[in-house]
Amino acid sequence: MTLSPGAHRLVRFVVDYGGLLAFLAGFFLTGRDLIAATWWLVAGSALALVIGLIFERRIAPIPAISGGAALFFGGLTLIFQDEMFVKIKPTIMNLIFGAGLLGGLALGKSPLKMMLGTALQLPDEAWRKLTFNYGLYFVAIAVLNEVVWRTQSNEVWVLFRMPGLMILGLVFSFSQVPLMMKHAKTEEPPPPPSPG
Repeated sequence: MTLSPGAHRLVRFVVDYGGLLAFLAGFFLTGRDLIAATWWLVAGSALALVIGLIFERRIAPIPAISGGAALFFGGLTLIFQDEMFVKIKPTIMNLIFGAGLLGGLALGKSPLKMMLGTALQLPDEAWRKLTFNYGLYFVAIAVLNEVVWRTQSNEVWVLFRMPGLMILGLVFSFSQVPLMMKHAKTEEPPPPPSPG
């Protein structure tokens, strides 16, 4: 199925953020019940993955990992009736992404270049800097998530989760544009990663 650019962007947004938007809506529509909202997260994540599969004929790796993690941690939350599982999902996922980027860098690889190399042409040194910056960003977000869910109310954590982390991701990605523009051989910066 061929989509117009606008429709493609909408499908991509739904695939990337549909589960989280459902979670946010579910939290406030169920009287701020985090366990009940987790049903919305699981259903929204599953639906977002199906929409991606139908309209794009594939599920991109990052949304597949994020959606799968939402289903896994959401499932644990519902089975054990313990909201801790849904709260630690961003910590674990961001640590995995951060460790993957920094570990790849330590092994002399550039995971970001492997994922985004066709969207943006950069010299290896710029890819190393960008990979290092994103690796540290993901680790910092993991730590921040732990601080927020352990010290703040559920309302604050849910808003931090969505739209807070999305906003932080966009701000961080925009902060990397000067580095990309300094070295870019094309004028199209890559889209910001969204690990969920």
